[in-house]
Amino acid sequence: MLKGWLSLAALVIALDQTTKLLIANHFSYGENLVLLNTFSLTLMHNPGAAFSFLSDAGGMQRWLFSGIAIVASASITWLLKKHATQTLFALALSLILGGALGNLIDRIAYGYVIDFLLFHWDEHYFPAFNLADSAITCGAGLMIWESFMEKKNGPAVS
Repeated sequence: MLKGWLSLAALVIALDQTTKLLIANHFSYGENLVLLNTFSLTLMHNPGAAFSFLSDAGGMQRWLFSGIAIVASASITWLLKKHATQTLFALALSLILGGALGNLIDRIAYGYVIDFLLFHWDEHYFPAFNLADSAITCGAGLMIWESFMEKKNGPAVS
């Protein structure tokens, strides 16, 4: 069972890295391709964390966030091994693991994370992100959902 969850994480990593390489090889930094009135592909580099947190910290954030990703990935792998039969929880963990490792690869290889998905409305822009970020967000959402499902289906409190 654990192998299947780790395979899913590996699939997330492969899709994430493939899309990042495609964009990096076909776009110049900052180049923008509008696909819809509210969505563009734009090559961006994020040396920080989500929403460019600590992006101007002078380089230490590369190693800080890499260390956090390594510890989190080891912890998630342990949790996957322990809870491999809990489908929704293991799915969430696999998505988070794949996303964390996808962004870790960028951080180690380039010193920044490649982002390229950009949603906007008029002059308002949501921070650019990538498939790894999407997997982490979906995984976190599934964990929240699973926690509510557990309470709803759990033992009655007397």
